[in-house]
Amino acid sequence: MRDTITNIGENIKALREQSGFTQTNLAKYLKVDQSLISKIEKNERPITSDMLDKLAALFGITTESFNRDSITTNRISFALRASEINEDDLETISAINMIALNLRFMTQLLGGCSIDR
Repeated sequence: MRDTITNIGENIKALREQSGFTQTNLAKYLKVDQSLISKIEKNERPITSDMLDKLAALFGITTESFNRDSITTNRISFALRASEINEDDLETISAINMIALNLRFMTQLLGGCSIDR
């Protein structure tokens, strides 16, 4: 079993690549330098809890999901009409995913069926 830090870095990289984002996209979204994203993905630097929260919202997962040995997601599919993704686009994606996560959580609290995303 890998350690938690290794899982987090590798899972961030996997999710970023699955989503079609670059390290630069994530860096601008998190308001950090691109080299920090690279170091986090290589497990050379730890990630802050604030950055982890923002990335969880962006990828539509819980923060606990980053600790798993591997990550699978049922992502929401949507299209943006833009030649490139900017910070505002990432904020929009994050907001949409937070709504979906909150809906899933509320449904579970109410004893309803799981919602497929």
